[in-house]
Formats: sequence, structure tokens, C-alpha cells
Amino acid sequence: MLLAAGRGERMRPLTDQIPKPLLTVASKPLIVWHIERLACAGVRDLVINHAHLGQQIEQRLGDGSRWGLRIRYSAEGEGRALETGGGIFRALPMLGDGPFLVVNADIWTNVDVARLGLADADLACLVMVDNPPQHATGDFRLDHGRLYAEGEPRLTFSGVGIYRATLFAACRPGAFPLAPLLRDAMRQGRVSGVHHRGEWVDVGTPQRLAELERALSG
Repeated sequence: MLLAAGRGERMRPLTDQIPKPLLTVASKPLIVWHIERLACAGVRDLVINHAHLGQQIEQRLGDGSRWGLRIRYSAEGEGRALETGGGIFRALPMLGDGPFLVVNADIWTNVDVARLGLADADLACLVMVDNPPQHATGDFRLDHGRLYAEGEPRLTFSGVGIYRATLFAACRPGAFPLAPLLRDAMRQGRVSGVHHRGEWVDVGTPQRLAELERALSG
């Protein structure tokens, strides 16, 4: 699943007329970078959620056949984004019975998703990265492949993770964040993590978009 429903407030005015995942870097929409990498990793079924200007995403990407995969859409409605947890929960009927991969569409990374896995007893596996300047305090502590809600030092959640539907078993339809569910699962000892030391950018502002453009075009 690609999460593409965010309004992109920090990207305004760029996102006033175009959804954030369709902003281009090195002549290619951010979301297309993800689709190409997922297709190369063997992904054949993809769900994309959207809200703000979401029809533009469907018109641009179509059914996914040009990349050799099938895209389905979870439309949340203009102005009614369900946050990360609520968006995934709404899409669960499309995601099947087994573990599923979720990637934030507004990042750029070379994470090799084909190498990720989920242990039988775990509810989630998160890809962690070194803390960027804009998020210096990090999110969770990684220790010998296990993630903890408390403790130091902390790393930043990359926006790439594998989940089981049972992580959402107590949830109800509506808007809600993902982080509290993950913290509860961590306290049960059921969340693993990997430290990605390769390329990763949170493309959250026009400045960081321009910096990524220069890096990829240089």
C-alpha cells in the first residue's frame, strides 16, 4: 500500500493545485519512483489511498498495467483524510489476509523492500533511519532487531513498514494515527525493526524537494 492521502500543507502553494505524491523530482512524480521500485521488487498488487485532489492520482497512474502490476484505490474523499491508521484500516479489505507492506508516498528512498520480512509472532516490522535535522529526537529505540517505545538512543521511522491486519483488530472506522497502535504492540514485544543506512529523504517542504532534485540531477 502507498499512503498518498496527505494534504501536504507544508508544501503549499505547490500542493494547492496538485497532490503531493504527484510533485516531480528528476522529471518523475514522487509516487512513480515508488511504483517502479515496488514493481522491480516483485510487487504485483498495489493499493493507493488518496483524499486531496485524489482523482488526479487515479488519472495519472491508471490501473498500473504500464508497470506490470494492478493498482486499486481507496478513496477517502476530498478534505476527509483518515490519517495513517485510519487510512490503512479502511483499505484492509483490499490488502488480503497475510502481512502487507505500507510505504509513505511522500518520501524518497532506496530501501530494498524485497529483503524485509515479518516474524510469525510479530505484528509489525518497521524500517528505521538516522534522525534527520527536522526530527532530531527520533521516534523509537532499536535494540538487537526489536523496537521499543521508550529509551535512548532513538531512530526515526522511515515510513516503510510491514504489518498484520491483527494490529488493527480493536480499531473502528474513522480518522486515527498509527503510532499509538505501534507503541502498544511494542510494549507487547511484537514489533521488529531494521536500520536502513542508505538513501532516505522526507520530502516534506519545497526546500527539501529542491535539495532532492539537485542531488538526483547532479
